[in-house]
Amino acid sequence: MQEMLFPAATVFLGYTVLGITGFGSALIIVPLLAWHWPLAEVVTLTLLLDLPASLLLGGMNRQYIHWQELKHLLPGVVVGALLGLWLTQQLSSRWPLVALGMYVAGVGIRTLRTAPSQPSSLPRPWSLIAGGAIGLVEMLFGTAGPLIVAWLTRRLPDVLVLRASTSAAITVSTCAVLLTMAAAGRLSQPELGWRWLSLISLAIAGVLAGQRLASRASFKGLRKAISLLLVISGLALVRHALSAH
Repeated sequence: MQEMLFPAATVFLGYTVLGITGFGSALIIVPLLAWHWPLAEVVTLTLLLDLPASLLLGGMNRQYIHWQELKHLLPGVVVGALLGLWLTQQLSSRWPLVALGMYVAGVGIRTLRTAPSQPSSLPRPWSLIAGGAIGLVEMLFGTAGPLIVAWLTRRLPDVLVLRASTSAAITVSTCAVLLTMAAAGRLSQPELGWRWLSLISLAIAGVLAGQRLASRASFKGLRKAISLLLVISGLALVRHALSAH
């Protein structure tokens, strides 16, 4: 029981953040739980918790989801997940993660400094490229939320639509990655099942608490919270990459 106190508090905090902003749970949960359990097991556990939590948040805000954007991202997500599965055994992830972190932090700083803009009408191939990057990052690091927000910020100026669509996009990318992991036999860790059962109720409670807090926030306050989390998460990714052995 004592061993689970810290993981329980971490999961509740992470999914409260998810409930407020639509993303960010893995950026809190993965580095903290990696102090206790192997990183590969933590990433898999977080993905399995993300799926029902993101489904719940998306369901509560489904009227705001921009389904057309998700449809355009999906093919790239699948290809990116397959590529990420191969790259996990081939390449060091340090410098790509540094670049990703700097990009995400830059998007957050730009969003803080500028007013909401009109959606960018980029050609269709850019959606495939963005989806591929999301699937790749989700497979390698389990933390594609900032990249999803960085893309959708360019497409969806309404913060409520952005928040709901981000949680739905996380659901899509998580499903693609978990199916790929299952096909590769990476969901067979012996401790995975009981840890998930011990923590899922706290993940759901965190989402509900975050949803309540978000419903009381102003449009401007919610947008600022998302932008600040982008900056913090981007810098955290850079620090994580540079400190990894």
